[in-house]
Amino acid sequence: MSVCKKPLSPEDYFDAEETAEIKSEYYHGEIFAMTGASFNHNIISWNILAALHEPLSHTTCFAFPGDMRIQVEAKHYTYPDISIVCGDIAFAEGRDDTIKNPMVIIEILSDSTKAYDRGMKFTAYRNIPSLKDYILINQYSCQIEYFHKTGFKRWESEELNGAEEILNIRSVGIGLPLKTVYHRVNISDGL
Repeated sequence: MSVCKKPLSPEDYFDAEETAEIKSEYYHGEIFAMTGASFNHNIISWNILAALHEPLSHTTCFAFPGDMRIQVEAKHYTYPDISIVCGDIAFAEGRDDTIKNPMVIIEILSDSTKAYDRGMKFTAYRNIPSLKDYILINQYSCQIEYFHKTGFKRWESEELNGAEEILNIRSVGIGLPLKTVYHRVNISDGL
């Protein structure tokens, strides 16, 4: 990510996003340009969205790709790789491209973002009242970190390793086999 040094208001950020060639995240006046995604990142994202489509189509839930922005707080906006919203969608005021009530957020880790995704971003996401599941997917090996909210400011974690494991997304009642998540992905684990 690269940083634009001039502090901007949220309104200026939205105006800039309308004409920008690349997406940017916004945090308290600073804009962070999002870099392009790798082959593995794109295949994993597509695999997950495809696997979620059928089971979610019979519910009130929607899965969104990385182009749907999340309002974390009044001056913090991000683009998770995948988000799931169930029930009525709460949009940010005056926006139809920014949601406030994700139930599930999935991030596909890269070398440049993994510390941010595990640290500051997850700390911020934990303050979203609707968020129940946070999932971090390693794009270089068959490894997933799953965090599930069990109570007020209480989260439990689970680590999944290997193609035979199943990622159970508890808040939406869907199990994703890791062999599906990593199908046709170039990793050293040899799926």
